[in-house]
Amino acid sequence: MERGMAAQARSRWPLLGALALGLALAACDDKNEYKPPPPPAVTVAPPLQRPVTEYLELTGSTAAFQSVDLVARVEGYLQSVEFADGAVVPEGKQLFVIEPAPYEAKVAQAQAAVEQQQAALTQAEQEYERQQRLAKDNATATASVEQAKASRDSAQAAVDQANADLTQAQINLGYTKVAAPFVGRMGRHLVDVGNLVGYGAPTTLANIAQIDPLYVYFTLNEIDVLKVNAAMRARGVEKAPVGTLPVYVGLQTEQGYPHEGTLDFVDNTLDASTGVLQLRARLPNGERFFLPGLFVRVRVPLGPPADGLFVPDAAVGYDQAGHYLLLLGADDKVERRTVEIGVKDGSLRQIKQGLAAGDKVVINGLQAAVPGNMVSPTDGQIAADPPAGDQPKQQP
Repeated sequence: MERGMAAQARSRWPLLGALALGLALAACDDKNEYKPPPPPAVTVAPPLQRPVTEYLELTGSTAAFQSVDLVARVEGYLQSVEFADGAVVPEGKQLFVIEPAPYEAKVAQAQAAVEQQQAALTQAEQEYERQQRLAKDNATATASVEQAKASRDSAQAAVDQANADLTQAQINLGYTKVAAPFVGRMGRHLVDVGNLVGYGAPTTLANIAQIDPLYVYFTLNEIDVLKVNAAMRARGVEKAPVGTLPVYVGLQTEQGYPHEGTLDFVDNTLDASTGVLQLRARLPNGERFFLPGLFVRVRVPLGPPADGLFVPDAAVGYDQAGHYLLLLGADDKVERRTVEIGVKDGSLRQIKQGLAAGDKVVINGLQAAVPGNMVSPTDGQIAADPPAGDQPKQQP
């Protein structure tokens, strides 16, 4: 029995081997082909067209519209200081008083001298008139008439001199009170009450500065001057638009250029030693936000707005060759394009050269987009950022 079962098992092994060999041979007939992965998906969109203004980005500094050192113009002891250091004072505000008593006495003395000389003049005029009447009656000599006339003229000159002395005395008395020449912010007082001032030379008492409006000084290098001149010629402008050209200003701690002034002055000559041309803007400062001497960023428009092309700033790449974009080329292949960038407008970047309105820019899937490789494009759209309040949008 056992020998029969063993024999039956041995008879099945050849059958199983033949079946396995047949399956292996059948499998060898199928081809093992490599199927590449599908092209990566990217989003492409034409550049956004919108008006853009070309600007010059410069640096400058603020300066007071007016700045005056208040000095003691007469000698005397400082009697009072009538302002708080750093205060904003109105025009005509009395700031210092120099002891006025000696100058009041000189005014009184000069006034008395005027009255004295006026009395002498009256007497001389009466004598001259009397001599003229006598001369008509041949009762006096001609020499006496001429002498009376000379005495009258001399007395008149003495009156004029006395009046001039009185005027000078009154002027000096006025100098004992130092007033603000304009609305401005005071510095600290430099001389304390009780000190002798004006002895031998004028003594500086304090400084006052008018800071509303404020000046902003900045310079253009020679290349920028030529660029501005070319822009002016293109616009048909023959001379610098002083008083009308807007100038935008921003502090180091601010975003953008939120403060607007106007071009106030353009120098007539480039500085040969530095190769720069000085310009000045007038900036309103009603809230006295600015102080003289601040470093500021300045932006000056080169012309009116013109159509420009914008792409997402994140889509702009940079390498040793410069800035570039990835575009959708023929047969859905990625093309690398070197471009020249312009201003930044929120999350968008202006492309000044190297891009056409009909180009399709890769805006999503940039990591998978390899120049020369095929991609699976999906059409998208570049949207402008919403307005950001009152802040000027375009950034350098």
